[in-house]
Amino acid sequence: MLTFQDIIGQQAIKAHFENAISSGKISHAYILSGEEGMGKMALAEAFALSLLCESPSQVPCLKCHSCKQVLSHNHPDLIYVTHEKPASIGVDDIRYQINDTIGIRPYSSKYKIYIVDEAEKMTQQAQNALLKTIEEPPSYAVILLLTTNQEMFLPTILSRCIQLKLKPLKDSEVKDFLIKEKNIPEDKAEIYGAFARGNLGKAVHLAESEEFQIVYQTMLALLKHLRGMDIAELMETIRKLKDDHLDLDECLDFMQLWYRDVLMFKVTKDINLMIFKEEYASINDMSKNSSYQGLEAILEAIDKARVRLKANVNMELVMELMLLVMKEN
Repeated sequence: MLTFQDIIGQQAIKAHFENAISSGKISHAYILSGEEGMGKMALAEAFALSLLCESPSQVPCLKCHSCKQVLSHNHPDLIYVTHEKPASIGVDDIRYQINDTIGIRPYSSKYKIYIVDEAEKMTQQAQNALLKTIEEPPSYAVILLLTTNQEMFLPTILSRCIQLKLKPLKDSEVKDFLIKEKNIPEDKAEIYGAFARGNLGKAVHLAESEEFQIVYQTMLALLKHLRGMDIAELMETIRKLKDDHLDLDECLDFMQLWYRDVLMFKVTKDINLMIFKEEYASINDMSKNSSYQGLEAILEAIDKARVRLKANVNMELVMELMLLVMKEN
């Protein structure tokens, strides 16, 4: 569990929470929204740690009995709301875990804090049940709703909560973290950071993922030899992607970043601006043999493939059309 000082980025959200603590103006309900892996739970737990600490300082001491209980996930006034059904948080989950207990005063602290992860999974009935509590909460209650999609909430829920949206980190921040904390080589850290698009959790997952290493090697081999492949070889590659159950979004991300490097190098001739610096020779060769219009057509084809796959168009057909555009350009 991290303190605010340990959390990378999200300065605006950390400042909001710290100002609320210093002024004593704690809201009864917050919504923390952002992609999975961006640190919503870390921020919620850091806020809870600060609120429940027995020290008069605004920074949690990490030594008092309360801090130790929070750190061990054993504090009686910090409740993690759970749900048995993977796809939804039902009305009974909210009633039994929040509504039926929120009237009981905190056992040992000034605040009683509820953290609801995956809160977008609340059914409409569950949200309506929660709404009654949010409308007239006890003074000591703090409810933190963590979500990847706050558009799933009722307008009445949104209007009664402080809404805090997490922002992507800078690629350099992600890269530095991977190098310093995970001992990832600089060239690999830069690639993981670019793929993660500011999502630190995703970057760490990619660095540790065997599947991503397979995606990396498969895409690298495909793109470097695409021009010399015939239709039968292209179709065999597509079948292999399907049989290996590779993440197509990651495959498309790889292609997008690769051709972004080709285009960038064609314009600037600056290797320092490239993501795939180790593949300089291949990218340099492609930049010489591709026109600006051709590269733009390729990047457009990747975007179209992404849209078509989301619309459940036949995977083999989508990938074949995209790879043919790449081959021709």
